[in-house]
Amino acid sequence: MTRQPDAPSDTAPYGRPGPGDTSTAAATEWWRDAVIYQIYPRSFADGNGDGMGDLPGIRGRLAHLRDLGVDAVWLSPFYASPQADAGYDVADYRATDPLFGTLADAEALIREAHDQGLRIIIDIVPNHCSDQHAWFRRAVAEGPGSVLRERFHFRKGRGDNGELPPNDWESVFGGPAWTRLPDGEWYLHLFAPEQPDFNWDHPAVQDEFRSILRFWLDLGVDGFRVDVAHGMVKAPGLPDIGHGEQARLIGSQILPFFDQDGVHAVYRSWRAILDEYPGERIGVAEAWAPTLERLARYVRPDELHQGFNFHYLSTDWDADALRAAVDASLSALGAVGAPATWVLSNHDVVRHRTRLGGGLDRARAATLLMLALPGSAYLYQGEELGLPEVTELPDEVRQDPSFFRDSGQDGLRDGCRVPLPWSGTEPPYGFGAGDTWLPQPDDWAALTVQAQTGDPHSTLELYRSALAVRRAHPGLGAGDAVEWLPAPEGVLAFRRPGGLICTVNTTAGAVRLPLPPVRQLLSSRAPFAGPTPTGPSAAPVREIPADTTIWWAE
Repeated sequence: MTRQPDAPSDTAPYGRPGPGDTSTAAATEWWRDAVIYQIYPRSFADGNGDGMGDLPGIRGRLAHLRDLGVDAVWLSPFYASPQADAGYDVADYRATDPLFGTLADAEALIREAHDQGLRIIIDIVPNHCSDQHAWFRRAVAEGPGSVLRERFHFRKGRGDNGELPPNDWESVFGGPAWTRLPDGEWYLHLFAPEQPDFNWDHPAVQDEFRSILRFWLDLGVDGFRVDVAHGMVKAPGLPDIGHGEQARLIGSQILPFFDQDGVHAVYRSWRAILDEYPGERIGVAEAWAPTLERLARYVRPDELHQGFNFHYLSTDWDADALRAAVDASLSALGAVGAPATWVLSNHDVVRHRTRLGGGLDRARAATLLMLALPGSAYLYQGEELGLPEVTELPDEVRQDPSFFRDSGQDGLRDGCRVPLPWSGTEPPYGFGAGDTWLPQPDDWAALTVQAQTGDPHSTLELYRSALAVRRAHPGLGAGDAVEWLPAPEGVLAFRRPGGLICTVNTTAGAVRLPLPPVRQLLSSRAPFAGPTPTGPSAAPVREIPADTTIWWAE
């Protein structure tokens, strides 16, 4: 494996844009096959030595992302916030929280990323804000009857004295989705009590977010990842869910607070704004829709550009299940002309090295499979280093608000948010100057960027090589279909246009697979055993080790 050059070239083989090329000539639906890297700002790099990642820290590490070969960077929230939910409780959508720097730092980061050939996508959190948001504070202070309460969901309670919540909805973080104020009224929060939900039927809410979009677009951001894109609009009258199977947050049930049809009018208005700006600015939906067909509604031609494929993320390491997920994804999204997206890890789920089982070999194989599929891919910071989930964090250091609740999410999101190791042999591994906001394991010295750079067997060099090959080879990147090839049970084999074949062994042992004449481009496992001849007249047979993905060129 070879690593990327230190600086991106202006052009790449086969006439495709170079890494992160943001020029007008290259802006032809760049998002259809983009590799987008998620940064969780508090855990990426610390620029001021306070143990918390920040925007100057990110600026200082942009060369790592350039050399990795990604096209764009997605930043989790850095807005002004009390940090009740790690910044997803926004107090001011036009300001930077002092934890992360200043608005000038944000502007400088956007400019420098563009100079490095990287696009910038930022989170926008429209379903809810912070209870410290100016609107909500005034709504509470003014009491019942305040016109500001109409911009949220305030209701009188049920029961003889209004002592019961207005309906039976539960918070995603556990417990009722309603909190009662001393004045007797209740307000809705689908997440923490510090995160009141906006009322998206109110025109002032819609106007405010259109203004927020323009504020950041004018500063140069290239798009938005829409948090809880399936929320926002609630069913009229806020009806009860009921009990039993209907109340479960899984399956094909469309709940009265998620995936309501009214959200699509919002995204059509946002798409019109995005299309006003040059450079193909994009919207990405974090939409937990009950089916892929429902997800596809968010990415119709006049709505958002991409939607996260959680159906694929939640698929087990099983050949039949993976093939079914790929086929279903390409079919549903292709029906509306949208690219599929593929993701294995993010800031809300257990890192895929741990979640899939099978250790690092399986994680590397899953990555190479994902990068071979047609469409766009998302990487989560640290997966290029092969980081595992940190599962042994003491209770006293945990930060995830769901950890402190009796039910709801499992409270283990801290394990994928531990700060990255950059260099050195002991914590903080070059992350900053002192102790990190979540403690790093003592055995990460071999996983640092410094330790892995130049090692042809390292996960970092595998990612660098994979992204370089993906950009250069005409059989990788955009597209809407794969051609499945015959393969033994537990093995996937498919062809992409341009003469690229991908083989994946999900079994516990090596398998022998007949293939047409091919040469190996890249293997997730190093060293690779090579071809196994079976006689002069037989078709070439290749041995694929367990938990291995290989790219071949015909």
